[in-house]
Amino acid sequence: MRLKSKTAIVTGGASGFGAGIAQTFIAEGARVMVADINGDAAQDMATSLGDQATAQQVDVADRASVQAMADAAAATFGTLDILVNNAGVTHLPTPLEDVTEHDFDRVFNVNMKSVYLTARAFVPAMKARGAGAILNVASTAGLSPRPNLNWYNASKGWMITATKTMAVELAPSGVRVNAICPVAGETPLLKSFMGEDTPEIRAKFLSTIPLGRFSTPQDMANAALFLCSDEASMITGTALEVDGGRCI
Repeated sequence: MRLKSKTAIVTGGASGFGAGIAQTFIAEGARVMVADINGDAAQDMATSLGDQATAQQVDVADRASVQAMADAAAATFGTLDILVNNAGVTHLPTPLEDVTEHDFDRVFNVNMKSVYLTARAFVPAMKARGAGAILNVASTAGLSPRPNLNWYNASKGWMITATKTMAVELAPSGVRVNAICPVAGETPLLKSFMGEDTPEIRAKFLSTIPLGRFSTPQDMANAALFLCSDEASMITGTALEVDGGRCI
């Protein structure tokens, strides 16, 4: 029960890594708001997690929607202890000059602007309380980029830098900010990363991961649990690679 009596929001919490994080946080004693752009999926996930979970439809790229989530969290929890910025998107593998402006804007808004918007919505209260933990779900793509995912890679590199600068600025206020950098996993984004899902492409992808397997939601949940718990009270500004050796 490492998160007993803690409150948490997990964006993109209805599927993939976010669902794994939400499930583990609940198991460890937290009350969790499952926030997702798919409101029905968020409600289904919250229902499956029991009475310690609540659902919130949110578009993390939209200021009014993020503020509505903050207002709902204040009404539900009173105070928020943990914010997990997990929601993310990618563009299909494409030469960098051929990615459409629409796809670039979508990656920018969901992967980058969302961190700014949630910071505006939640950091003031955390600073006032002198406590809080923020976890940004970045990617190995921000550390060891793959060709043809250029603007996605760049967005995750931005998130890692944002994590470090947020950490150094907020540390005097007692707020910790960390990131995890997963390698590709069995999530809805996997096919988008690979372009197409065939045994040959999977084998090629896996050959770049020394431990020889994709990451799982539970892998991410275990890392997130540690970084958001009081066990990590001396850790801030880190970008933890949870990647089976991909970045070595």
